[in-house]
Amino acid sequence: MIWLGKKRPPPIRSLIGEGTVVQGNVRFTEGLRIDGEVHGDVLAAGEGSSLLVVSEKARVHGKVKASHVIINGEVRGPLQADELLELQPKARIVGDVRYELLEMHQGAVVEGELKPLKSTDKPALKLAASNDV
Repeated sequence: MIWLGKKRPPPIRSLIGEGTVVQGNVRFTEGLRIDGEVHGDVLAAGEGSSLLVVSEKARVHGKVKASHVIINGEVRGPLQADELLELQPKARIVGDVRYELLEMHQGAVVEGELKPLKSTDKPALKLAASNDV
């Protein structure tokens, strides 16, 4: 479905709440929001559109893969966003990052290699506007 010129993200149907620690891999369909901690891989199941939100207090220690990924917490491990990766101001990633499109806000930190999924002559990088200027 198209919503104001953009594809509408899938609904978030699952939540790992603040204070919750998951030991092991997590597979999800459609949307998942993490407010707690996951010690294992977080992977979207299937080929459909998926949304993963890692909130400000959340921590993921493992591989992350989904079509649309929004990070404002911490990810320690490789990350792949098949469509769009949004790095919010408090995002911290320790690991290599693969993306189709990247939106990175001021304050976000990546300790690893940023690499587009498809090599093109034109960079797939969108600079987020800063309200601090």
